[in-house]
Amino acid sequence: MPKPKKSDVINGTRFLVIAAAIVVIIYGINQAQSVVSLFLVSVFLTLLGTPAVLWLERKRIHTFLAVMIVMTCMIALLVGVGGVVGASLSSFSDSLPLYQKRLQDQAFAFRGTLAAKGFVITDKVLLDYLNPGAVMSLTAGLLSDLGSILSNIVLILLTVTFILLEASNFPIKLRSVLGEPHRVFPQVTVFVNDIKRYMIIKTIISLIAGVTITVWLLILGVDFPVLWGFIAFLLHFIPNLGQIIAAIPAMLLASIQFGIGTALLTGAGYLVVGFTLGNVVEPRLMGRKLGLSTLVVFLSLIFWGNLLGPIGVILCIPFTMTLKFAFESNESTRWIAVLLGSEKPAIVIPDLFKKKTHSGA
Repeated sequence: MPKPKKSDVINGTRFLVIAAAIVVIIYGINQAQSVVSLFLVSVFLTLLGTPAVLWLERKRIHTFLAVMIVMTCMIALLVGVGGVVGASLSSFSDSLPLYQKRLQDQAFAFRGTLAAKGFVITDKVLLDYLNPGAVMSLTAGLLSDLGSILSNIVLILLTVTFILLEASNFPIKLRSVLGEPHRVFPQVTVFVNDIKRYMIIKTIISLIAGVTITVWLLILGVDFPVLWGFIAFLLHFIPNLGQIIAAIPAMLLASIQFGIGTALLTGAGYLVVGFTLGNVVEPRLMGRKLGLSTLVVFLSLIFWGNLLGPIGVILCIPFTMTLKFAFESNESTRWIAVLLGSEKPAIVIPDLFKKKTHSGA
């Protein structure tokens, strides 16, 4: 048996070390989930506030004053939205037992209809596996977990303030650390601008989705339209799957209130909004396709959700897009970005094969 080459042994050892480091990092992030989630929310708000701060600075407003103006607007917006959504969530939580009881009654009635047609379903199957009330409880639990993270809103806003104050000086500090005061970083600049642009456009589109769903549910008369619109806003960050997940509890509630017809109209509204914004408006605003494959979307939802909880579920696509941008910026890791993306890569014919084909001709 031939002995393995020294380079193969080194490459294998390097792979094992990198894999072990990734496992340790993932474990550490999971253990520090609350702190990491708080920091990520702060970074997300910073990305949204940075363009406004830079615009005010271009108007010759001092950085400190510009940051204070942006933070004041941000606080007012968060307090307003938080107050309305919080009141709606509280009312929904109080009404949840009643809704669950109605859902169970409807499920038992449906079982009777199936039994009349010869399909027998036991109580265990009905309550354990086909219990729609679990979806309502899961929705309330997700929002409660999210609320517990946002309960540290003062600390989050302070973090955002300090990051914004340091944002304009960071490139100067980076050049100083590297000892090259006049060096530019075009790849880093493009990467940061792409991420910032993606987050801003995605937030605006998600906001449009949330407002549209709220208005549609108001027209249909479904209870707590603001709450369902807020959920639609959050989950619209997840392409393809987000609006489907957001539609389920709203459709169940519409079915409880008005029957299957209104539930179908509710689902149709989610479908139209999701398709129009996700497949027509968003690609035009993005300028170029930044999509991920459907499999990657599903896997990233599971991975980031388990790693970071509700924040990971909501921001799983921005996190994965950040990794995709990072992989694209390096030639040696660009193949990973191709695997993550939804675009079909061009087929490259190796030069050797071309030469053989040419000589054979």
